Amino acid sequence: MTHSEIKEKMIWAGKVLVNEGQDDFTRGHISVRLPDNPSLFFMKCHSVGMDEITQDNILTIDLEGNVVAGTSRRHSEVYIHSEIFKVRPDVHCILHTHPVYSIAWSGGGRPLKAISQPAALFHNAIGIYTDTINLIRSHAMGAGVARALGPHSVVMLKNHGIVTAAPTVEEVVIRTIMFENAAQIQLIAEAAGDIAPEFPRDDIEKLKHDISRPDQFVVNFDYLVRRAKRRQD
Repeated sequence: MTHSEIKEKMIWAGKVLVNEGQDDFTRGHISVRLPDNPSLFFMKCHSVGMDEITQDNILTIDLEGNVVAGTSRRHSEVYIHSEIFKVRPDVHCILHTHPVYSIAWSGGGRPLKAISQPAALFHNAIGIYTDTINLIRSHAMGAGVARALGPHSVVMLKNHGIVTAAPTVEEVVIRTIMFENAAQIQLIAEAAGDIAPEFPRDDIEKLKHDISRPDQFVVNFDYLVRRAKRRQD
């Protein structure tokens, strides 16, 4: 995939995320590691919404958080991305957003239960970062997020937001949307009263396997892109 094609996918990811309620003014950010130079990554710039990403305002950044190409302002939370990329060679895309239900769930101190199919995707596989509610503006803080993420695809920054890390843009976007859906369902279920027991672990893990195949993320991301294009026309 060329650099231009990667940026185009980032552009459509931003539009999809806004359509799915994952925007918070200009505060979210997405990054993609360069396939031909793993020590560099593309990243959304500061001061624009996720749906305002363009070929020209995407920055190129190194693993120390320094801008090496581009003239737009860099996000101060760049260290979320750079520190995870340093320790997770399997990760090629990272997304940080502030989804309402996910943040509300993170403040409750309860585990995410597999009471919905989306929740099964994260069964026993969520990191929690509890060091601060503040912005992640240093190497040390970013490294703390990376440690909390561990081998997982999602780490919740308690009372702050979600960070999703995966091999592809498609997987990052769909996992983020599914996590928010899972958090929403759990909060509604808990508000309604006692939650019934979960299905057996083996059954949950089988579903987790079935809905985490790479082609599933691509199919659903492509659908959301088509829907975004129809809304744009």
